[in-house]
Amino acid sequence: MKRNWLRSLGTSLIVVLVAGSVARAATAQLPPLIPRDVLFDNPERANPQLSPDGKRLAWIAPDKKNVLQVWVKTIGKDDDKIITADKKRGIRQYFWAQDNKTVLYLQDNDGDENFHVYGADLDGGNVRDYTPFQGVRAQPLDLDRNFPDEMLVSLNLKSRQLFDVYRIKLSTGAVTLDTENPGDVAGWVADSKFQIRAAQAQLPDGGTEIRIRPDTTSPWKSWIKVGPEEILNFVDFSLDGKSAYLISSIGSDKARLVEKNIEAGTEKVIASSPVVDAEEVQINPDKKNVEAVAFAPGRASWTVVDPALKADFDAIAKLFDGDFQVTSRDRADQTWLVAFTSDKVGVRWYSWDRKEKKGTFLLSARPKLEKYTLSDMKPVTIKSRDGLDLYSYLTLPAGVPAKNLPMVLFVHGGPWARDTWGFNPYPQWFANRGYAVLQVNFRSSTGYGKKFLNAGNKQWGLKMHDDLLDSVDWAVKQGYADPKKVAIMGGSYGGYATLAGLTFTPDKFACGVDIVGPSNLKTLIASIPPYWKPLRAVFDVRMGNVDDPKDADLIKNASPLFKADKIIRPLLIGQGANDPRVKQAESEQIVEAIEKNKGSVTYVLYPDEGHGFARPENRMDFNARAEVFLGNCLGGRVEPMTADKLPGSTAVVRVVGK
Repeated sequence: MKRNWLRSLGTSLIVVLVAGSVARAATAQLPPLIPRDVLFDNPERANPQLSPDGKRLAWIAPDKKNVLQVWVKTIGKDDDKIITADKKRGIRQYFWAQDNKTVLYLQDNDGDENFHVYGADLDGGNVRDYTPFQGVRAQPLDLDRNFPDEMLVSLNLKSRQLFDVYRIKLSTGAVTLDTENPGDVAGWVADSKFQIRAAQAQLPDGGTEIRIRPDTTSPWKSWIKVGPEEILNFVDFSLDGKSAYLISSIGSDKARLVEKNIEAGTEKVIASSPVVDAEEVQINPDKKNVEAVAFAPGRASWTVVDPALKADFDAIAKLFDGDFQVTSRDRADQTWLVAFTSDKVGVRWYSWDRKEKKGTFLLSARPKLEKYTLSDMKPVTIKSRDGLDLYSYLTLPAGVPAKNLPMVLFVHGGPWARDTWGFNPYPQWFANRGYAVLQVNFRSSTGYGKKFLNAGNKQWGLKMHDDLLDSVDWAVKQGYADPKKVAIMGGSYGGYATLAGLTFTPDKFACGVDIVGPSNLKTLIASIPPYWKPLRAVFDVRMGNVDDPKDADLIKNASPLFKADKIIRPLLIGQGANDPRVKQAESEQIVEAIEKNKGSVTYVLYPDEGHGFARPENRMDFNARAEVFLGNCLGGRVEPMTADKLPGSTAVVRVVGK
């Protein structure tokens, strides 16, 4: 196999200005081409966060080598400085410790997702690895302003399959076991006294159990136990620790935010929607009361629970035409940082003065994008063949008639996730090149109630796939899409859907782009990370049990690998060599099967990536290849690209067949 590998950075990226059969007149009406680096390179600045005392501001931005680092400045001064020194991958997750002098951040090794928690000391200038354990994944759990020198972190240190809770002392780096996992706990929650008092366990039947203990010396007791058909998530404790906030579908199709008394079992609904589940919950970090709850059938809106905040939310909504969330606040709760997402503008942050009820623009993630014309992302509802409402998003290219267009069906990952409204560089990229873009929340997507979620149980390659086909047919019937020029593309489950589309319905799609998609469901489960063990039961219920003979045919028939001989349309596959979720073998085995069946495929492997492409050099390399690929297939516009414009990419390309 290795003899067929070719190292290439640009051999397939021949300059193509306009390919295929998009009408020249229509193409001429499209707005100016948006450079790929404007859409997909590192943001200029992003994710600003206030220190707890409100005296400093941190954010993420690239250094001179275009590697994302954490920056900090004193508010009111021009003393910006970089406080991290990542060499290659870039930092994407960080947060302030409660001591006001330590910035904590996460980093893994080339995408293996074994994250370590590091701390940068602003006073001493030192960086410490707080979880220096090889092959161990760290998951930060909680910080508390009353315990500024401590952090709760879950680590699979004792067993790679299970996460125990550890208490870490920031000043010394001491790591102490706090709470041991009995063998099935997938999540932990601390109360206002910074003690682990709630555990959310995954049961063998795929259901969920929440266990509570009155204090850390008492044994765990089962509090709520539900089957796999219910949605149940522990959100937080009340301030006195006597009640809990839950997102729960018990007694309702849609998951509501409820407050439940732990001893009495009495319950009251705090916020609900007849259309969608409760999603984001804003809780006051000091008072531990619910302030607002977000619901997003198409665009997101807030149900304000605390009347004292209604004036803030009403005024913030007028700052910018987008959906917003409060992302950071100081300890005095007088200054909020608010992030806005919009379909036609990159993410923007504002500083909100609660006393003055005044907002000030702070920064934009992609200011260069604002000079270009972007397209509307329109929420649409599509009926499936069996009557389900498929809440979807349609993005049409600006400047050309919305008729008989080439289209990209862009499928989300998960599949237990969902598409949302707001800025997404991919649909904007496709639309700018001349394609209609359809994003479908097919059955099994989250956010639309338990009936919709469970309608996808054991329907991989079946009704879940039918929903995608029905959505394409809808777009054709509405006149938006040319049925002969529809591509399918996605990552993770979206990559699986791409492979399924080209194998199960080989005549439906003109081509496909698969990013880290599984090809064989049995080998997918056999190679999942060991720490997914408590979640295995969820796959058994929702996907099918690969070890149960009764599900053997279901699993095999839903695996594109065994129908690789049906692939007759062009296929591009991208894979990270260190992907812990969808291993490299998932892509390589279907490439081998295609070659064995005399088919054709282009396979691009990135040795320093995991589940997706984090490094901008690799992300832009693959997207450049995908743009040429889609241009040849659908006839859209293509930005010229040559190898010398992609320094730093580690792409290894294998071309099979034509």
